Amino acid sequence: MTPKKDAKTLILETLKEKACLKQKVFKQTIEIFQDFKAQGEELVNDLKSEMEKVDTDVLIEFINKSDHEFHIKFGGDILVFYMHTNVFDFEKSHSIWNSSYLKEDELRVYCGMINVYNFLADSFKYNRVNDIGYLVARCFFNKDKHYFVEGKRQLGFLYNDFINEVISNEKIRQIIESAILYSMDFDLLTPPYSTMQEVSVHDIIEATNAMSIKTGKRLGFKFQTDNDFVE
Repeated sequence: MTPKKDAKTLILETLKEKACLKQKVFKQTIEIFQDFKAQGEELVNDLKSEMEKVDTDVLIEFINKSDHEFHIKFGGDILVFYMHTNVFDFEKSHSIWNSSYLKEDELRVYCGMINVYNFLADSFKYNRVNDIGYLVARCFFNKDKHYFVEGKRQLGFLYNDFINEVISNEKIRQIIESAILYSMDFDLLTPPYSTMQEVSVHDIIEATNAMSIKTGKRLGFKFQTDNDFVE
């Protein structure tokens, strides 16, 4: 009969397995995020040099906010790339568990995550803190740098081969380009009349000072209801 392990041994074994693994995934995600920054800045420079020949008033800008965040501004939009500082598992109901890739090694499930949000550029320019951003995509990377993307339209089906795909600068560039293209497909919608019938004095004063009446590309509509979103 195998002797029962004491609590201390179990704790140490778990730390060696999961804690060390999560540290590895976290450090790799930081490296991948730096690659996202580099590719984002390179793409911005490429686009800017071309657009300056056409219209100098159309701004394209790369903004490095912090170690875990950067922005790409293009026309009236901003994409916010944000690296989460935690490492994630997935619920057993998630389709990722159906693959032989995870059945061979369940530790492959632990992933770092980078979120991509779409905002109106004016929301940041005028400090409209009530404005709404929308999750365009979230990218997951495991210990072997295999990756997949959950997102809208092409982002939801072009980058979901978790078994075979390994992240690279070429793939990062494609993900960023897809996120920009998706965001450019949507123009600003007028807020529903019913949501604007009553406005307080405070709102008007704040609107004058900081343009704070809530605005969003799809205000009044839930982003999640788009039927091409991959859960």
